[in-house]
Amino acid sequence: MNLFADIRATVLEALGAMQTDGALPEALDFANVTVEPPRDPGHGDMATNAAMVLAKPAGMKPRDIAEALAARLADDPRITSAEVAGPGFLNLRLDPAVWAEIVRAVLGQGTQYGRSELGEGLKVNVEYVSANPTGPLHVGHTRGAVFGDALASLLDYAGYDVTREYYINDGGAQVDVLARSVYLRYLEAHGQEVVFENGTYPGDYLIAVGETLKDRVGDAYVDQPEDVWLAEVRAFATEAMMDLIRADLARLGVKMDHFFSEKSLYGTGRIEDAIAALDAKGLIYSGVLEPPKGKVPEDWEPREQTLFKSTDHGDDVDRPIMKSDGAWTYFAPDIAYHYDKISRGYDLLIDVFGADHGGYVKRMKAAVSALSDGKVPLDIKLCQLVKLFKNGEPFKMSKRAGTFITLADVVEEVGPDVTRFVMLTRKNDAPLDFDFNKVMEQSRDNPVFYVQYAHARVRSVLRKAEAAGIAHDDATLGAADLSGLADEAELTLAKKLAEWPRLVEIAARSNEPHRVAFYLYEVASDFHSLWNRGNDKPELRFLQDAGAAASQSKLALARATAVVISAGLGILGVTPVEEMR
Repeated sequence: MNLFADIRATVLEALGAMQTDGALPEALDFANVTVEPPRDPGHGDMATNAAMVLAKPAGMKPRDIAEALAARLADDPRITSAEVAGPGFLNLRLDPAVWAEIVRAVLGQGTQYGRSELGEGLKVNVEYVSANPTGPLHVGHTRGAVFGDALASLLDYAGYDVTREYYINDGGAQVDVLARSVYLRYLEAHGQEVVFENGTYPGDYLIAVGETLKDRVGDAYVDQPEDVWLAEVRAFATEAMMDLIRADLARLGVKMDHFFSEKSLYGTGRIEDAIAALDAKGLIYSGVLEPPKGKVPEDWEPREQTLFKSTDHGDDVDRPIMKSDGAWTYFAPDIAYHYDKISRGYDLLIDVFGADHGGYVKRMKAAVSALSDGKVPLDIKLCQLVKLFKNGEPFKMSKRAGTFITLADVVEEVGPDVTRFVMLTRKNDAPLDFDFNKVMEQSRDNPVFYVQYAHARVRSVLRKAEAAGIAHDDATLGAADLSGLADEAELTLAKKLAEWPRLVEIAARSNEPHRVAFYLYEVASDFHSLWNRGNDKPELRFLQDAGAAASQSKLALARATAVVISAGLGILGVTPVEEMR
């Protein structure tokens, strides 16, 4: 049940009737007609912009359209008033019984309430984390992992067929550096003194890898040249790092559907096939790029390269895909990887990158546009940096990773649920301050606690109802007389629950799971406000002295609130708590 969609359908039906009667001209586009909560709740329950967006194409005054539309909507028994405001906005007030039916719908549908058919029949690939397999995940990867995982869950909730994917960057020079670093730990395991030069990975996490390598091959590689051991150590070390990364993701409750190896693109013709596809479209040529903007590096020189004409698809400059020495650039395998995604039949691609990949957005979008003839959209979400604080000061934790703070450190400090929720309390492209003291506070200023506390309060009152012998299963509560839900605070909470299906679709359309976290905080706020009003007004308490029937209408609203909170937390990957400790 999506009440906002239902009322919008009613508005569109009324507009169609106005066309039939000649009150509106034919051939008007209603696509931009919306029904949404008004900015000021005092103006009503819903507002529509129909008159404002149709006035110009209809050649009419907005107020004239709004007044005629208001007269039509007045016939709907759910709408108690339709008032024209300002230049032509139309504010609607609904019968209180409508909000009681929302509570009933939540109890009847459970966590299916709010699920959408928005993405029905559409396949989407969400690629996230995709960290180089050279060490454990750090706090920056944590934000991308949480964001990508929550986005995938949101899209699944909105009806899409979702694949969660990790792109293993195991085809570049960094894995050779990893292999050399593991080799040093291997020599160390054999009792040799080693020195980690600049560019190697000195983290303690490689000690165990070196020892495992010793157990596996003995002294076979000791003092041997690179050509003897490099390839095998590289494969061994990469798999060891991926095991470490999988364990880190498991700490957050992240499980990928598919891991795709960059290395699998090399020597298999897959890069060549992708470039050939672009060449067939006339988008590959040999040329010389203009010098970089700003200060030109002293060692820069014009040279002929093989280029992708990405400017034909919205990029600022054409991009090299092959170096003058015949080697592929880093961009070439990424083109091939996305060509593979397109070939797998996805209708939508989403990449979640760190903020340092901002310069990569236009070229990657250009490549996907060219390869799919503009049929497969690519949305790239950039996750900004996370700054860690404790007691108001920048927080430094263990350096077992060598140079950075790990995902494991963060999760160990506050737990996976707090980590995930906090990472979604800001939009992905906004910087995030993660204060270990604040995220553990039991106060309204801590959104994690505030939302969990609302769910725990509901569970507490339901346990008390059970102890009092009051039936509180969803079927019983859904069949209760809900006409007693009439106080402003009760209706405010019910109206907020009515927004959930609409919120899911808005968040899914914009690929913004943080909207779910924001919404849950608003639900919790309305619930706690009602709870506090019950301290002063006994008739608003969830358990009534008048008996089971009087209590069940109140319990229905509380239980519906818990259902929506549970569904929202499920999307975020957070476990709702039964009680606060």
